[in-house]
Amino acid sequence: MVPTRNGAGIHRSTSSHACLQARGSQELWAEDPALAAALDHEVTYQNDTLQLVAHASLAAPSVLSAAGSALANATAEGYPGARYHPGATQFDQVERLAVERAKTAFGAQYANVQPHSCSSANLTVLFALLAPGETLLSLDLNSGGHLTHGATASVTGRYFDVVHYGLDAEGYIDEDQAARMAREHRPKLVIIGASAYPRTPDYARFREISDSVGAYLLADISHIAGLVAAGVHPSPIDLAHITTTSTYKQLGGPRGGIILSGKDFDYPGPDGTPLHKLLQRGVFPLSQGTPNPSAIAAKARALALVTQPEFTATARAIAANAAALAVALDKRGWPVLTGGTDNHTVLLDTYQRGITGTVAEAALESCGIHANKNRIRGDTKSALVTSGLRLGTNITAQRGMREDDMDDCADLVDRVLTTIHPTSDRTYDLAPRDRDEIRSRVAQVCRRFPTAYQDL
Repeated sequence: MVPTRNGAGIHRSTSSHACLQARGSQELWAEDPALAAALDHEVTYQNDTLQLVAHASLAAPSVLSAAGSALANATAEGYPGARYHPGATQFDQVERLAVERAKTAFGAQYANVQPHSCSSANLTVLFALLAPGETLLSLDLNSGGHLTHGATASVTGRYFDVVHYGLDAEGYIDEDQAARMAREHRPKLVIIGASAYPRTPDYARFREISDSVGAYLLADISHIAGLVAAGVHPSPIDLAHITTTSTYKQLGGPRGGIILSGKDFDYPGPDGTPLHKLLQRGVFPLSQGTPNPSAIAAKARALALVTQPEFTATARAIAANAAALAVALDKRGWPVLTGGTDNHTVLLDTYQRGITGTVAEAALESCGIHANKNRIRGDTKSALVTSGLRLGTNITAQRGMREDDMDDCADLVDRVLTTIHPTSDRTYDLAPRDRDEIRSRVAQVCRRFPTAYQDL
């Protein structure tokens, strides 16, 4: 039974979806208690952990409910109104809702909500616009770029000729270098976007660079999509030919991706086909088979929440918290790259104080704090070790923390990193009494700022 609203007010009526989920939970506990317990413990773990990760947000309970719907049983290759299987009537409605809500949230004229991740979305764009061996220009991985932007470890770095621009001496994207590289290498595609960059890219300058060599411009906003949708961060929608994002990093949605386009949605592709048609074919059948209907339902719900005033307030708090966290860490002697942040990300050079990223990450996790190791400009350590640490404030804002609370978070991070004794690039010592004392302080903060799951 779930509450529903009619003209007379609130009453209770039977919901097949709610009953199905309740029955599923009961059967899971009765028939597979080991799995049920693991899922239950995860809820508790998220409640009790101080998550300072830059690559995640918390999905609202209604989003999680949509993600576990009976739509998972639908088989529906193709698009609404043009499926290759019968029985997609409800899914057609859900996908259309998700598409329209994505367009509304980002001020776009085209949206494809089927990609299984932003990586899938990026692969779609690259393979739709480039032939194997053609050139793309993107931010170097060690400068904050992403694997799917042409890193050698990715299929994108193996099928295309990739050249990279990097950062200047202050740690900002070197736009002049990008312009020189574009003139020299004449790429067919330029990518602006990052997975670990705390400042604001100049989308207009990159459009100028792309236009100067006749290249398409792809903006990957996976990490900052919530700030963009809320108007806290500049939008590339009408400056880039195509924009991609994930739906879980900052949008409070499920695992998944979206492809967007603004005023250039009907710009000619390499063969003259309008971009929106090229991208539709690029997702299906070029790079993906059947979509995930339940994930698209969850995207639809999350995108509805994105347009609400509460989301905008949270996005503003995310940016304000990050700025305050950077100041608080700098005050404690931690080298903050670029001296601060414009978004949700704070990057530290921990190795300046003799601690590798992997040691910092592991020590923090042992005390109930999540942040992740990250390579930084000029890093001499491997990707499994790194010299840096990436922190983020998405979940702090979702939990109701504000700027004044960031000093407590910085103090906890500092307490861990100044208490441990690194014994190698991968190992450290931390006295049990110190770990217990820090864990207790973390638990106090988490109780003061509960997640939306706390009282379930």
